[in-house]
Amino acid sequence: MRRKVVSAADAAALIKDGDTLTTSGFVGIGVPDGLLAALEARFLETGHPRDLSLVFAAGQGDGKDRGLNRLGHEGLLREVIGGHWGLIPKVARLAVDGKIKGWNLPQGCISQLYRDAAAGKPGMLSKVGLETFVDPRNGGGAVNEISTEAKVELMEIGGEQLLFYPAPKLTVALLRGTTADEAGNVTMEREALVIDNLAQAMAVKNAGGVVIVQVERLARSRSLPAREVQIPGILVDAVVVADTDLHMQTYKTAFSHAFTNRIRPPDGEIPAMPLDARKVIARRCAFELPVNGVINLGIGMPEGVASVAAEEGLLDHVTLTAEPGVIGGQPASGLDFGAAVDVDAVIPQNAQFDFYDGGGLDMACLGLAQADAAGNVNVSRFGPRLAGAGGFINISQNAKTLVFAGTFTAKGLEIDFSGGELDIRHEGMSRKFLAKVDQVTFAGKRAARLGHPVLYVTERCVFELTAEGLRLIEIAPGADLDRDILAHMGFRPVINEVVEMDPRLYLDGPMDLRRELLHLDLPERIALDGATGRLFINFEKMRVRSVEEVEQIRGQVEKICGPLHARVDVIVNYDGFHLDDDIAADYAEMVADLQDRFYTTVTRYSGSAFMRLKLGETIKGAAAHIYETREAAQAYLDRTV
Repeated sequence: MRRKVVSAADAAALIKDGDTLTTSGFVGIGVPDGLLAALEARFLETGHPRDLSLVFAAGQGDGKDRGLNRLGHEGLLREVIGGHWGLIPKVARLAVDGKIKGWNLPQGCISQLYRDAAAGKPGMLSKVGLETFVDPRNGGGAVNEISTEAKVELMEIGGEQLLFYPAPKLTVALLRGTTADEAGNVTMEREALVIDNLAQAMAVKNAGGVVIVQVERLARSRSLPAREVQIPGILVDAVVVADTDLHMQTYKTAFSHAFTNRIRPPDGEIPAMPLDARKVIARRCAFELPVNGVINLGIGMPEGVASVAAEEGLLDHVTLTAEPGVIGGQPASGLDFGAAVDVDAVIPQNAQFDFYDGGGLDMACLGLAQADAAGNVNVSRFGPRLAGAGGFINISQNAKTLVFAGTFTAKGLEIDFSGGELDIRHEGMSRKFLAKVDQVTFAGKRAARLGHPVLYVTERCVFELTAEGLRLIEIAPGADLDRDILAHMGFRPVINEVVEMDPRLYLDGPMDLRRELLHLDLPERIALDGATGRLFINFEKMRVRSVEEVEQIRGQVEKICGPLHARVDVIVNYDGFHLDDDIAADYAEMVADLQDRFYTTVTRYSGSAFMRLKLGETIKGAAAHIYETREAAQAYLDRTV
């Protein structure tokens, strides 16, 4: 039995020239650094193994020397297929310089291909990647000119366009767990994620390859609880016990019990963010959080939304997720990204992407590096810098609502918020809103054609995606439209009505967002004036995004008007009101029902011509009297008394 436990050097010797290697890991979680270090040492000493092919899904590195950066030596690698390259600059440089072949494919698709490879399937069909740089019509994900083999094919089935991703034949897997017994059964009780370990091990084993697992400790044969085993011993050829410095839980944290999700830490384990541009953007994104919804938060700027949600007391009312398999709780950030505390579940990465691809996300908040007039977004390639798409394409194409988050400019941007207004002390040197993005990671025209709601949130303004392209809808207090926005864009957005961003975004302290999103303030918004007998409904800056919220409004009006012996006149304030299109019919039915039962005359007002038009279309005959100001609405009622 003990023959499966070998030294790291002996494990590295099992890898042959020309092998196709796959590795586990997400950022710095679950990365088998001990095995990668041994492989690097063998190559530097002997020149072997050479010409390896590497297949990985998530980024595995610290942006410097750890993780897959250890393989960034000329001659060691021949070709690489990867999801996120930004954390492995040494390997990315080889690809950009044309010293190896390289392809950037969607992280979720690679993750799912492990299962297809394990099952002996030829590959997978998916809509993920259509009209992006992954589409064969736009380069097929190739990183350089020498990468000419097709790794993605365009197909038509039943009159519908799909992409076919062939399954790779994998011959070596370098994986990681916590405890291995003498038979090679592996548990992961101290790991923050389970990722794709099982699928990768099956794919390699069924291809006749070698599965090597790095662990931190050994146990007696058959002493591990069967339900805890994540990689069965029948799939494992060799086990290596790693040094502690090569087996950190994340690249930031040596070990946290909270990240194992076997304890629930005290509130405030992850501290609140300081007030800066990052927090302002995260706060504005948090306004879009769907109550009781499932949300994905991407790496980078969107990570702050979790901190804001915690600070505002919203974590019990939303389910935050991260693509490696975390469901619920509060995701961590930085080099801890991928881990989370207080979670509901941790599932395999490929299963998480199944859920995402099938439309399970009510909202996704993702990073914004470049955008253009058509609403295209680039986060994957910037001239010679190869970042990679990661899970961005899977998530952005399939979430019901999408919010992109990023500063308006980059490199040197300095901002102050004293006084509750935006004060740009030094403008960033790099523009993000360009005439044309360097690479299409998100296809704006496709999303607009399919009717997907998309926002682009910055510290100074907010855009939304329309059929005509990006439309400016909000501007920060203190910002000047021409000087601070239009002067730093490569195109002119559509501009109709523009409102001021919420001043609370720029002030210290919680915004009381929980009260607003949960509509706990409805009793204050809907009130009867005892002196005049009129019902005043204040929907200013209120967002209605679900049937449940529509019913909350109906219930509050019934509570007030039900006991009355006479009908009432009504004035409704719709300034800054937002109603999701997919529940407009439910909202209209609610309005008509209340009017039939309780109202005499109803007047409505909004300073927005667009909102007045939308209300007229939504509630039709019930919206005969829609005015621009409260005074006009009040005057109409006074004339009819």
